[in-house]
Amino acid sequence: MQVIPTTEEARVKHEKEEMERLEMERIEKEKWQQLEVKDLERKNEELEELFLLERCFPEAEKLKRNNRLLSQWMHYIQCDGSPDPSVAQEINTFISLWKEETDETFEEVIAKSKLVLHLINKLKLTLLETPPHDLQDKDIAQYRGSILEMQELLHLKFDVATELLLRQASTLADLDTGNMEKVIQDENVTLYVWANLKKNPRYRNIRCSEIRTAFEIPRILATSDIALRLLHTHYDHVTPLHPVPTSCQLPTSMESHSVKDEANNVEGAISKEFQEEYKQPENERNSVQEEGIKVEEQGDTETQMDSTQEESEDTKYKLEMKLLSEIVSAAQLLLLENAAERTYFFEENEVDIFQFTSLGGVYHLDILELPPQCKPVKGWMIMEILKEGLQKYVYPPATTEDLETENAFPPVDVMLEVHKNVIFFENPTIARWDAEGKHWKTDGISNVFYKSGERLITFSLEIFGPITLIQDTHINMPYQSWELRPLDENQVRLTVTTVFTEIHIQIKGDLCMLASIKLKNKSHYSILEGKWMTLYSFIIALKEVGLNIFPTAHSHFYVVTNYKVPLVEMKAYRQMSLLSPAFAFGWSRWNMQCGSNNVVFKVSEHLTNEEPIQNSNWALLMFNGDRAQRLKIDEHSEAFSEAVKEETEFHSTVYHMVKDFASEGAMEKVRSSDCQFIDTLCHLLLSIRLLSYS
Repeated sequence: MQVIPTTEEARVKHEKEEMERLEMERIEKEKWQQLEVKDLERKNEELEELFLLERCFPEAEKLKRNNRLLSQWMHYIQCDGSPDPSVAQEINTFISLWKEETDETFEEVIAKSKLVLHLINKLKLTLLETPPHDLQDKDIAQYRGSILEMQELLHLKFDVATELLLRQASTLADLDTGNMEKVIQDENVTLYVWANLKKNPRYRNIRCSEIRTAFEIPRILATSDIALRLLHTHYDHVTPLHPVPTSCQLPTSMESHSVKDEANNVEGAISKEFQEEYKQPENERNSVQEEGIKVEEQGDTETQMDSTQEESEDTKYKLEMKLLSEIVSAAQLLLLENAAERTYFFEENEVDIFQFTSLGGVYHLDILELPPQCKPVKGWMIMEILKEGLQKYVYPPATTEDLETENAFPPVDVMLEVHKNVIFFENPTIARWDAEGKHWKTDGISNVFYKSGERLITFSLEIFGPITLIQDTHINMPYQSWELRPLDENQVRLTVTTVFTEIHIQIKGDLCMLASIKLKNKSHYSILEGKWMTLYSFIIALKEVGLNIFPTAHSHFYVVTNYKVPLVEMKAYRQMSLLSPAFAFGWSRWNMQCGSNNVVFKVSEHLTNEEPIQNSNWALLMFNGDRAQRLKIDEHSEAFSEAVKEETEFHSTVYHMVKDFASEGAMEKVRSSDCQFIDTLCHLLLSIRLLSYS
C-alpha cells in the first residue's frame, strides 16, 4: 500500500531541497570568486608572456616590409625591360610607348597581354598586401589609375586587332560557306570571329565546334554586312574595382598615440644626450695643459656613450616593436569590422555586387560592322581604312519605323561553354553590362538553360555587349563545421565544411595551397590543387574558381551570422595561430549559444600527424578576450553551461589555459615556431572568420 506524504512532510522536504540548492550555489560562488582572485593575481604576468610570444606578428610585418623592398631591388637589378608598375614614370612610359604601336595582329596583342596582365595583377596584389598604414592616398590613386588605364588600353588593342583581322576577311573565307571563321586562344583569352561575306538569308545557324559556341541569328542579320565577335577574357576587367582601406580607416587607440609620443621623446632625449656628450668648453681648446685631461675624459665619455647607445638602441627597438604591434593589431581588427549600415542602393534588375560575384571571366559579345575588304590590284593589296575604326552594328536599331512587323528584331539565341576551372554550385545567372549605368543587369536575357554535365549554357540575348555568369558570393556560408590541425613543422591543414563542399587548405611557412575539395562527398579535381601561393594570391584564386569562403564587411547583410565582438574574435585567432604547431582546434556547437562576448571551440594536443583525434581527447574552451576557461560540458551535453571543469582554473589567455594540460614537448614546439607561418595562418583565419560564420 502506497504511503501518501502529508502537506507538512512535503513542505519540510521542499525546504530541505531549497537549503541544499542554496548551499551548492554558495559553494560554487565561493569557488568562482577564488578562481577569479587567483586569475587576477597572475594576469599581468600571463599578459606579459603572451606579449612576448605575439611579437611574432610585428616581426613578420618587418620581414614583409623588407621583402617588398627586396622585390623592388631585384626587379631593378634584373633589367629585363619590363616596368615596375609601382613607379609612375616607368608605367606611364610603358603605356605611352604601347599606345604608339599600331597595326598589331591579334596574336601579337595576346602575346603582349601576358605582360600587361602580370603588371595589373602585381598592382592589385600591392594594394591588397601592403597594410593601410604603409599606403598613402596618392599611391592608392596612382595604382588604381594605372590599373584602369592598362585595362582600357588592352581592350582597345583587342578592338584594333579585330578590325585588322576583319579587313582581311575575304582572303580568309571558308571554301564551303564563303564566310570567314577564325578562332585564336591562349590561357587568358579566347577569340571567335565570324564574318558574314555571302549574306545568305538561309545561313542563320552559326556553330563553332572548336570552342563549343553557337549563334542563331535572325534573317535581318543574315543579310547584313556584319561580323559576330566573341571575345572571352578569362579575367574580369569590367566590374569596377573595390575600394581599398586607407590608413585613416585604421582604429586608433590612446595607447598607440602614447607609444608614438614615448618613442619620439626617447629619440629626442638620446639626441640631446649625445649632443651634450660631444659639447666641449671653449677654454679647453686654448689650454695645452688640459689636452691630456680631455683625452682621458674623452675615453671615459666614449665608453659611457657606447653603453648609452646600446641601451638607447634596445629601448628604441622595444618601442618600435610595441608601436608596430599596435598598428598590426589595428589592421587585423579592421578585417573583422562589419559595415554599420547599407550605404548603397541598386536599381531594378541591377546586380548587387556585394551579394553576387562574376565567375569565369567576361564574354564580350558584339555585332560589328564589316569594314571594307582589301582588294588585290596589280600585285598590290588596296585597303580602305575608316577613320572611325571598328564600329558596332546597332541591333536592334534605334528607329524601326520602316518595318512592317514588330518581331523583325527578335533576340539572338546564344550557346556558350562555361569556363572549365569554375565551380557553380547552383545554376548560374547571366548578367549583361550596362555601359551607361556602369553596372551589371539581368534584364534583356531570357530562355536561360544550363547543362551542368556538358558545361554549356544557352540563352536569348536582346542587347549585345559584355555578359558574365554570376553566383551568390555567400553560397558556401555559413559554414557547417571546421577543423585546424598541425602537420609537419610550421605546417597545418584547415578543413572547412559547407553545405555543398569540403575544402582542405594547407599552410606551410608563408604559403597556402588547396590540398583537395569534395563536392557532394565526392572528390573533385581543381586546377589549384597542389599549387603553393602567397596568402592574397591564394584568396584571389579561390574566389575566381567559385570557392569563396571569405566574408566581407557587407556579408552579414546576406548571411545569418553568429556575431562575435571583433576584438574577442581577433584575440582568439591570434592565440589559435600561436598554438597551432602542436594543437588541433575544431568547431563546437556551443559557440552559437555562448553569446556575442564569448567564443567556444574544441582544442586537443596533436603531435602525431597520422593519428586521428578521438572525441575523448577534445577539451572545450570558452574565451571572452580577457579570460579563458575549460568547460565542464562536452559536445554531447544536453544544455549549455559556463560551469568550469573540475580541477581547472581561469587564465587570462588561451595560451596559458592550454598550457595547464599540455606536454612540455608541445609547448616547446609552440615556442619555436616560425613568425611568418603564425602571421600567415592568423591572417587566413581572420579572412575566413570561422567563429562568426559557422
